[in-house]
Amino acid sequence: MRKKNGKMLWTLFLSTLYLSAFTFGGGYVIVSLMKKDFVDKRHWIDEEEMLDLVAIAQSAPGPIAVNGAIVVGYKLAGIIGAIVAIIGTVIPPFVIISVLSVCYQVFRSNKLVSWMLEGMQAGVGAVIASVAYEMGAAVVREKDIISIFILIISFALASAGKVNVIFIILGCAILGVVRTFIEGRMKK
Repeated sequence: MRKKNGKMLWTLFLSTLYLSAFTFGGGYVIVSLMKKDFVDKRHWIDEEEMLDLVAIAQSAPGPIAVNGAIVVGYKLAGIIGAIVAIIGTVIPPFVIISVLSVCYQVFRSNKLVSWMLEGMQAGVGAVIASVAYEMGAAVVREKDIISIFILIISFALASAGKVNVIFIILGCAILGVVRTFIEGRMKK
């Protein structure tokens, strides 16, 4: 069911604007906070759907924050929702980068700013670890042996660093398509 009222679109815009403006660490952090906002707080999307949307966002080319905004916005309100979410997600980095480019020389040599950014890296790592744990736990809770096996193999391959993450994502996408096709045939 698509909610197309103005209040929901305004809330979607403000949520993506806020998340994009006050989140440091890249797209995975924003996607995890989108999950907390749209799944846990507002209950607009259920957790399983959010996992599917994140998988789609990861598979598509481009920044994951924008891709996540596109799929969540589209899920909630179609094309207009996707556009509203994109605008909300893109405005803060555009403004921040524009301001920083003007002040680049000052920021470049400032020790306090450098230390602050280094400290933020630890926080970003913790948020990403939390998201990975929550998403992995959701897969394990389903008690689907095939999904758990794919999760473990994907994690092992990514951790080993010997296989490019793009190939892992493509492999998982292909497995998902094949599995969905087989399960669809079995239901007929």
